[in-house]
Amino acid sequence: MVQVDNEVRIKEVEPLRNMGFWVIWAAGVGAVVGDGIFLLLGQGIQVAGPSAAIAFLVAGLIQMSMMIGLGEMAVAMPAAGAMTVWVERFMGKWWGFFAGFAYAFGWVITGGSIGLAIGRFTCWFFPSLNVNTWTIIFAIFWLTVLAIMNILGTAIAAKAQLGLVLVLVGIMAVFGILGLSHIDPVNYKPFMPFGFAGFAAALPLGTYAYMGAVTIATTGSECKKPKDLGKAIVWASITFLAIYTIDQLVVEGIIPWQQVGMDASPFTTAAAKIFGYYGGFILNIAAWIAAFTSLLMGTFYSASRIFYQSAIEGYMPKFFGYLHPKTRTPIWGIIAIYVFSVVACIIGITNPDFLYVTLSTQVVVAWILSWGLALVCGVMFKTKHKDEIEKAGWKQPLFPLFPVIGLGGCVYVLYLSFQGEAGIPTLIAAAVWIGLLAIYYFCTVKKRVSA
Repeated sequence: MVQVDNEVRIKEVEPLRNMGFWVIWAAGVGAVVGDGIFLLLGQGIQVAGPSAAIAFLVAGLIQMSMMIGLGEMAVAMPAAGAMTVWVERFMGKWWGFFAGFAYAFGWVITGGSIGLAIGRFTCWFFPSLNVNTWTIIFAIFWLTVLAIMNILGTAIAAKAQLGLVLVLVGIMAVFGILGLSHIDPVNYKPFMPFGFAGFAAALPLGTYAYMGAVTIATTGSECKKPKDLGKAIVWASITFLAIYTIDQLVVEGIIPWQQVGMDASPFTTAAAKIFGYYGGFILNIAAWIAAFTSLLMGTFYSASRIFYQSAIEGYMPKFFGYLHPKTRTPIWGIIAIYVFSVVACIIGITNPDFLYVTLSTQVVVAWILSWGLALVCGVMFKTKHKDEIEKAGWKQPLFPLFPVIGLGGCVYVLYLSFQGEAGIPTLIAAAVWIGLLAIYYFCTVKKRVSA
């Protein structure tokens, strides 16, 4: 039995550097949150009307700006912990711990919501089944499969991700091209039926959907060439923004916005309307793939790498820093994420508002805070360590355009998250988990990392 509490033993086994450009690109494209694009778009249309597509586009542009703004640190300081390492270097250990935990916390929560989404997408193929019962059964089944794939090795998970993402991109591209001829411009009117307030309400939903793409940054310890991180950040952003924006406009042009709901993916409904059952069948496969890949390299891969790096830094129990000597994967982190995701699925099927509203809102808050801190550090790195950037060989274009857009977007989306009837409860909930995290750090972690 390996003694995982032995720090020397933890450092004997290093992650395998077996990820090239295409699998890193696929990690970013596939980690766009599956239930956000394929289910929450329906909620976005309900609150914003046809302008939801533009709200999601704005959220995606903010996401792309953040990714490009972080690119130089990703290339110059490639690490599994990404923001944990970057923020610690420029702001100190507490902030590094907080940034890493907030990001991983978001992915663990989405493990439940996306798990239920993939369960629901699977149920679509079996209309005679009881939806609530079989959604949770299928969700737990696929979470189990995904956990095993991640435990068996990054090469297996990454190759599966690449293959599935190529299929997903192909389906969505064909749907967008063929669907253009079926658009009825009347369905775009009124474009903003609830005014700017409705448009603004859809922005956090779009943020939730797109922010998973930053998963690319956590591949740093396993990429073959750090420069690939910079290239993948740009091309993954272009890919998901172009395809999903066109497809969302097609969906809205085919289905009157008053008829859109969350019982099924709007993409599946639109495809079934113009192409019949088999069109809906194929688009539901795409929705299933999006959820699968988001869980595969988002929830399980990305969060477990944060746990791994945090354990190495002394922020989390040392057993999370254990890599299996054969597969080189952080198996205890993956198992813990699996358990949390299953529990979140059970909570979501019994109390969907708590998972999809309360916790999902906290995911947006956590991710915005994490990446806002990392963006500030990116600016500090750019201005104070130009020699390291030159050595790394990848520069962000048009500085400081992208960090400014990214930070401005972070502030605005955070502001929107605390508005409306749910604003005060959201603020209180955020204060509670941040306070508990601070108590844990200053009463437990600080003593350990300072020793």
